[in-house]
Amino acid sequence: MAQEERLDFLIQALREENPVWRSKPVPQNLAAKKSFLRSLMNVRLPAPISDEVLAVQDAYLQEETRLRGIVDPATLPRLKNHLILWQGDITRLATDAIVNAANSELLGCFIPCHNCIDNCIHTAAGMQLRLACARLMDLQGHSEPTGTARITRAWNLPCRYVLHTVGPIVNGALTDEHRRLLASCYHSCLELGRQHHLRSIAFCCISTGVFGFPADEAAAIAVATVQDFLAATGADMDIVFNVFKDADHALYQQILQ
Repeated sequence: MAQEERLDFLIQALREENPVWRSKPVPQNLAAKKSFLRSLMNVRLPAPISDEVLAVQDAYLQEETRLRGIVDPATLPRLKNHLILWQGDITRLATDAIVNAANSELLGCFIPCHNCIDNCIHTAAGMQLRLACARLMDLQGHSEPTGTARITRAWNLPCRYVLHTVGPIVNGALTDEHRRLLASCYHSCLELGRQHHLRSIAFCCISTGVFGFPADEAAAIAVATVQDFLAATGADMDIVFNVFKDADHALYQQILQ
């Protein structure tokens, strides 16, 4: 099955199970069709799905990943021992794990084609990630606390695992409790990575988007927490600070030099 045939198959399968989207016309433009499929995946609840659909989805997503280009962290320059700064799409990184800045329900973003990291990671990983997170939450029986971390497989991402952490939400003045909780996010991910013998983790900029944490303080906390953890534990772990914005790249570069 060719890539566009996979795309058409998945759109048809997911439209059939969604009465709202079933009535929407399917675009003819290839880029628009890809966005249409992403929307269908984004809004889909964590319900059972056939092996056939998942097999086609996996082939489709793995080809999309190949086309975007996979980034081997071993090829990236280190600014300090074990510490790497890289600007780009975190879903391209073939680290042992990437970190997802999740919300407390841990089910990913349901807004169609929203450009948050939660949406991007769940879209690239595939529908299995939401199903796995739903199982975790069902077993847990409550929302995910701020500052902790959970681990799942990564499915169709080039990394092996996804570490999910819920960062603090800053409404108004920044407090010491906000700072403590953000440091806890990084420490929890690092400890979970150490327990699972991970050799490389890519961190996004936790809490600095819609959660409102000031980017400069967040970067300083991120670097300090990672450096303290590596020094205290002696963990042989490469850490990628992944940024998307030029401004964030400049912040981390200043801190790490």
